[in-house]
Amino acid sequence: MIEIENISKRYGEKLAVDDVSFVVRPGTVTGFLGPNGAGKSTTMRMIVGLDAPSAGTIRVNGGTYRDFPAPMHEVGTMLEARAIHTGRSAYNHLLAMAQTHGIGRARVQEVIEQVGLASVARKRAGAFSLGMGQRLGIASALLGDPQTVILDEPANGLDPEGILWIRTLLKQLASEGRTVFLSSHLMSEMAQTAEHLVIVGRGRVIADTTVEEVVSQASVGATVHVRSPQATALRDALAGEGVRIQSRERGTLDVHGLSAERIGELAAQRQLILHELTPQRASLEDAYMRLTGDSVEYRTNVPELTEEILEQAA
Repeated sequence: MIEIENISKRYGEKLAVDDVSFVVRPGTVTGFLGPNGAGKSTTMRMIVGLDAPSAGTIRVNGGTYRDFPAPMHEVGTMLEARAIHTGRSAYNHLLAMAQTHGIGRARVQEVIEQVGLASVARKRAGAFSLGMGQRLGIASALLGDPQTVILDEPANGLDPEGILWIRTLLKQLASEGRTVFLSSHLMSEMAQTAEHLVIVGRGRVIADTTVEEVVSQASVGATVHVRSPQATALRDALAGEGVRIQSRERGTLDVHGLSAERIGELAAQRQLILHELTPQRASLEDAYMRLTGDSVEYRTNVPELTEEILEQAA
């Protein structure tokens, strides 16, 4: 378990983390989300003692990281996958780490096979691709068979097979009762991996709840997609104050401002045929963008997609 109480971190005039509190519980994959500059990396560094909080307390598995006699057995971390000796092989890199904690060669070989690096274990890690480097970083985090695992962007650089593997691995670790805490900018992957989310913006916690709750809140009032051979008559039946209706193609309507249930009732009253009535549920990316829209520190100017731009892209 990771318990964070009222932590703040200041770098000169910059308040990177501002009175943040949350708990990461065992048995659940918890995602850590936020825009660049939101304080995610700083918070993760403070958890494992790489930075000291300016205020507040952090406990991991009931203690503080710096007091653990063998921290790799308590907490496995990957905050920077490329933090390796580039001249060493993957095997020797892990062996050197293992020897600091009395971990045997058998465990080194075990994690190498677990992350799929057995065929390149004796090759220089400095020549590894981004995905192979990620696998080596994950192996380093798992080496001590820790109760708590903290990973920063674990799917970065992985191919589709690797993404499926890391997703399955994280869920397996959580099912074993371990604490799993990861950050990622891949919203679609986080939606399939995490059960709970902590979302931060400008150094503060914006949301601390389940993935399902975040998405459900964003889906309230969402568009309802309707197909009907009597779309014109249905549009007239649905029209009213606060209702917006668009048609992307013949026989379809996208209705905003009415629930699917109400649309069905109005269609039944007019004896209009419906072929489809589908609420358009928000994605985690949609929900995230709504929550963090006012917290983006580094914003880019996105050009409007005009017909001319679309034609040039085609």
